[in-house]
Amino acid sequence: MTIFQAIESIIEPQRFIYGDLLSNEYSHIWKMEEGLNALGLVKVKSTKELSELLKICYKHNQPVVIHGGKTNLVGSTESTKQELVISLEKMNAIEEIDIVSRTMTVQAGVVLEEIQNKAREQSLLFPLNFGAKGSAQIGGIISTNAGGLRVIKYGMTRQQILGLEVVLADGTIINSMKKIIKDNSGYDLKQLFIGAEGTLGVITKAVLKLTEAPTSRISAFVAIKQYQQVVDLLKFMDSHLGGKLSGFELIWQKSYETMTGPNYQKPPIPHGYPYYVLIESLGADPLNDATHFQDLLEQSLDLGLYEDGAIAQNEADLQWFWKIREDVHVLVSQGPIDQHFDISLPIPLIGQMVTKMYAAIMNLKGVIHCFPFGHVADGNIHFIIIKQNSDEALTLAINDMVYMPLQEIGGSVSAEHGIGTHKKQYLSFCRSAEEIALMKLLKKSMDPKGILNFGKII
Repeated sequence: MTIFQAIESIIEPQRFIYGDLLSNEYSHIWKMEEGLNALGLVKVKSTKELSELLKICYKHNQPVVIHGGKTNLVGSTESTKQELVISLEKMNAIEEIDIVSRTMTVQAGVVLEEIQNKAREQSLLFPLNFGAKGSAQIGGIISTNAGGLRVIKYGMTRQQILGLEVVLADGTIINSMKKIIKDNSGYDLKQLFIGAEGTLGVITKAVLKLTEAPTSRISAFVAIKQYQQVVDLLKFMDSHLGGKLSGFELIWQKSYETMTGPNYQKPPIPHGYPYYVLIESLGADPLNDATHFQDLLEQSLDLGLYEDGAIAQNEADLQWFWKIREDVHVLVSQGPIDQHFDISLPIPLIGQMVTKMYAAIMNLKGVIHCFPFGHVADGNIHFIIIKQNSDEALTLAINDMVYMPLQEIGGSVSAEHGIGTHKKQYLSFCRSAEEIALMKLLKKSMDPKGILNFGKII
């Protein structure tokens, strides 16, 4: 029996797509017009079905690529004509919300925004949040250990996961769907799969940790002249808000002026400053929290920590402020080709390092724009580079400008997007030879035939 015959024996015809029909599928939501390059596409609808499918693939030595919401930015959803793509989009049920345990049990294909909305209906919060929330699926989010806009208060995805169900390369189902917070019984196996980008197993279900929903949310935009003021303001606000600081987003002048340019969102504060910071506080006392937040802004202004500012006065203002930060497609749309970066570096060095990187990048022939912004409170800075073409030499030159300096300062080439295929050759910039050897040993032990997301990370 051929592999196609074996797959057709367990999968309904409309969920096994191959041949010319692959032209209607795609590998990324920004490349929907390109068609899917793959041997075929299978849309599984249950853990049992995925297990049976992987048993077939394992028997036939068939490499597979896993698809979720297809928002990945490091090539993890790209495939070749020899690879079978497996999509979890039909495994999209929220199975349970437990308001006492404050947990939500979800299948891998559930979109982040739906999780947020369902939690909100129960006066609970799933704190993970980022611009792709309307498309990104929780399985992919967990597989890449996504970060986002509230890491300073709630941590990365890793901190939001209590339990996982995972299917290994040979079809073995690992079920660790516990709701408990404290479980010190040996190895915490679920952590192996969080951030592994689907190379060790396919996440099918998760138990998410929820928190009580805040009843106050206050945000403000402030304009700043010097990077040291950014650092000082962060320390001042964090130390005086008593654990309520949930967001501290830094946007450089060029990025802010583009995001709030003609035909986009209007600027809350005028253009012309080198730095703009969007601050968020979440609490449980709306009246007093707002008064306290405003008092702190007034004190920090008196201390010379910023130059100008605007506080969101209502829900419409909150949506306006955060739409500016989250809608990075505004930056992507500024030219024909875009190149993305998400790096980590020590907070005190961000100002000088970004200045140097920006100058080096803009000095390269073929670069049109360089847009820096990021989650400065956790040391994560993003660049979106707009260039005239996709020439490999230019791509590699830009990579060198961003990645090379990170080695000396203990930075990372990936803060939250993962490694995939695009960053694989730079992994040694932030991981030792011994660490990479251990990664390879884990991969070989858990996927000896190398069929899961082959060529990703290592």
